[in-house]
This record gives sequence, structure tokens and C-alpha cells, in this order.
Amino acid sequence: MDVVRTAIGLMSGTSMDGIDVALIRTDGRGFIERGPFLGVPYEADFRGRLKRALELARPLTNRRERPAELREIELELTERHALAVTAFLERYGLSAGAVDVLGFHGQTVLHRPDDGLTIQIGDGRELARRTGVSVVYDMRANDMVHGGQGAPLVPAYHAALAGKLQQAGEAVCFVNIGGISNLTYIDADGRIAAFDSGPGNTLIDQWIEMRTGRPYDPGGEIGGRGTVVPALAERYLNSPFFRGNIRRSLDRGDFAPLRPDEASLEDGARTLAHVAAASIVKSAGFLPERPSAYIVCGGGRLNGTLMAELSAMAEGSRVLSAEAAGFDGDAMEAEAWAYLAVRSLDGLPLTFPGTTGVAAPVSGGVLATP
Repeated sequence: MDVVRTAIGLMSGTSMDGIDVALIRTDGRGFIERGPFLGVPYEADFRGRLKRALELARPLTNRRERPAELREIELELTERHALAVTAFLERYGLSAGAVDVLGFHGQTVLHRPDDGLTIQIGDGRELARRTGVSVVYDMRANDMVHGGQGAPLVPAYHAALAGKLQQAGEAVCFVNIGGISNLTYIDADGRIAAFDSGPGNTLIDQWIEMRTGRPYDPGGEIGGRGTVVPALAERYLNSPFFRGNIRRSLDRGDFAPLRPDEASLEDGARTLAHVAAASIVKSAGFLPERPSAYIVCGGGRLNGTLMAELSAMAEGSRVLSAEAAGFDGDAMEAEAWAYLAVRSLDGLPLTFPGTTGVAAPVSGGVLATP
């Protein structure tokens, strides 16, 4: 009989806006019982420190290398994750002993799949010591050792959820719009295809922060007042990323931000929302067939301008927020990391040929005990 475990997932994504904490009970297979969620935002100063970590990681060629300043940031990040776990347990009246494992994503500071290099900062052993709970971390690296792109990893969880949505003969596509967007396609027979689809929130957030000092466009309101600048949109959508049949995973820096003088505040925000939506549809052209529905999760689902653009481009496919499909769009990635941690404990595959391009299904992750 498969063992059901209680797991907490910890996600700090490419948007670098905070830590998502979510609890599930799962056997790492088909049984999933979703629990509470907590979002813990980063203060502006620490977001600046994470951006500094991207610069420090750029020249690295060894994923274990930690220059002194990068190591300091890694320990700060780990401390914030430990405090987030403590706050979560206190908020929901849980003890550390009630949790079997933490799935720790860390913060991706460098991802160069063509070079077989990915670096996520975050000290799993220190997190286990601080929280008193076993931690599974560094879940991308083994996939890359075996020839995969190291991303996306969430599709294994999407596939487990898909059965609750599908009607006879239907294919569905989960769309995660974080800093980078990715797609997970599951057909009626449970076959998976998944890949990064293009820029998500990162370009929009960079533009808004550069022009206003605010971290993002709340609800897509600023973009909703603008119009698309075709020449700027095409500059992104003509990227070589969208050509050819080989899908690759993306780094936050793969698409350059707009320059301050290239558009008005509103037109820039609208254009980049259009690019995020069009990227999804262009990349979906590489799926085996058109899905009956797109289920949108991640922060981008809250951008009304982006969602309206996506709905207009979806060509007969329904576009639903995660909530409309019965899920929690804020919690889904953190839930996925909890699910993957349990699969790692059991030696089950985290990635598949149809998700990362790895030669055969492969497990991954490093276990740290308190």
C-alpha cells in the first residue's frame, strides 16, 4: 500500500516577490488532499539582494560554487524560508512533528540548459536544522545530469490533478504564468507534454518597477489603459525561441527588458501583457493537439489585461483561472514542490522525456534530515 505523507512545499519563483507555502497530504501518485496556503512577501531590500544574486551567479560555471556575497544571500534566503515555515505552522496550529517533509525550491539564480548548468541557492541542510523537518531540495540537477533541460518540474503534479478535469476524449493544458510561463498538456490517455512557453510576468514587472517604482501592475490596470505597440511586440515574438521543434527551458534573462524611452507607461505594460499571452499561444502550437481548456495558475492569472488577451487568442479553447477549475492558483506551484518531495522520497520520477527532454523518466532531489 502506498504511504500517504504530509508535505509542505516552499516556492520562491522568478518573480522574486516572496515565498509561497502550501501543505498537502499525498502518496506522490494519484492521492492528493490539498491543505492550507500562506504567502510571505519579500521586503523591497531583500528583493534587491536577490537581483544582486543574479549578477553574482552570471559568471559561475559550477553549480556548487558560492562566492562569499552569494553565500551570504543564500543564508539570508534560507533563514527567510525557515521563518516562513514557522509562521505557517503557527498560523494553522501545526507542529513540525506533524510534517514528514519540506519540498524546497530555493531561488534560481542561473539556468543555462544548453550548458547543462542550473543553480538554485538555498541551503537544504540548514533549513532542515532550523525547522526540525526533513527537506528535499536541489530537484532540478539530476534531470540535467541525464540530459534534460531541468525544467519544467511542475508537470508531474499537473498530471495528477488533470484527471479531476478531463471529460471523455479531452486534452487539457495547465498554464503557469510566473516570471517565466510554462505549459503542461495532458491528453485523455494521461500522456504529458510540457515546456517553457515564453516570458510571463518578468518583463511586465521590470517595466512597471523601472517606470513607477512599484513591483508589478496590480490587476493589469496600467496595461488596460494602453495599446499594443506592434513593432515592440514583434521584436519579442520573432525570437528564435519560438521557431523550431526543439523546446528549451528559459532563464529570467533570456528576454531583454524594454528601454525606458521605448513606450509610454501604459503602452509598454499593454504590449508586454500581449507578448505574454501571445507567447503562450505560439508555444501551444507545438503541442500534439489543441487543448479543450487552458487552466491558468500563477500570478499572471490576476492580470486582467493579460487574461483578456489570452482569451481572445485561444481559438476555441476555454480559458479558466485555476480557481474556476477548483484549484488555488497561488498555491499550485508550492503544492507541486510538496508533491515532488514525496515522489523523491519514494524514488519516483520527477521528470519525463515529454517534459524536460530527459532520455528516460528520472527521479531527483537531495534529502537533508534534521
